[in-house]
Amino acid sequence: MSILLAAATAKEIQPFLDHYRRSDSAQDIDVLATGIGLVSATYALAKQVSIKKPMLVIQAGIAGCFDKNIPLGSVVIIKQDLIADLSVMENNQLLTMFDTGLVKATQPPYSKGWLVNPDKELVKRIRLKAVKAVTVNHITTSKMMIKLYKEKFNPVAESMEGAALHYVCLMEKIPFLQIRSISNFVGQRDKKEWNIKEAVINLNKEIAGIITTLNFKS
Repeated sequence: MSILLAAATAKEIQPFLDHYRRSDSAQDIDVLATGIGLVSATYALAKQVSIKKPMLVIQAGIAGCFDKNIPLGSVVIIKQDLIADLSVMENNQLLTMFDTGLVKATQPPYSKGWLVNPDKELVKRIRLKAVKAVTVNHITTSKMMIKLYKEKFNPVAESMEGAALHYVCLMEKIPFLQIRSISNFVGQRDKKEWNIKEAVINLNKEIAGIITTLNFKS
C-alpha cells in the first residue's frame, strides 16, 4: 500500500524519517516537504498526487491551539478544517465566502462550509482526539481575531497547510489523515512559552503508531 507522508518542513517529521531509514521495511512510503503556507502546500500536494496517486496521504505537523485546557505536546487528529481568513470583516463581524454568497456552502468539496474528512471509521481507528481546525495565511496574534475565530468556528487547532490537504484529497478522492501536535497556544508569540521539542517528539511517535495501527511495517 502506497502512503504519502507530507509535512510543511522536514524538521517536523525528522525523527520518523531517521527511524524509517534505519529500518528494513519495504513499505512504500513517499515523503513530501510541501513548504510553509496554503499556496505552496496546495501546489506541492496536487503535483505529487498527479505524479503518483497514493492510497493514503498523512499530513503531519505542529500547530497552535485555541483551547488552553489541552496540554502543549498533545497530539490530535483533524476531523474538519477550513480557511479561516478567506473572509471579510463587515460591521465588526467576520463573514466567510459562504456568508457573502460568493460560494455555496455545499459546493464540492465543502460540506456546510467545512472541508470534512469523510472517512469517520479511519479517523476513529487512529484513537486520537478528533477536533476542528482552521487554516490561515496570517498567523493569528490579535485577541480580537482569536475571539472571532472561536465564536465563528469553535476550532481547537490552527495551521497554515491543513485545509490544503483536505481540499486536494477531497477533490482527488484520496483517503487522508491530518495529524497535529500542539506546540503553542494561538496568540502566544513568546517562543519561550512554546514546546516545539516535545510536540515534535510526540508527533513522530504517533506517526509510527499510526503506521503500525494501519498494519503497515515500519
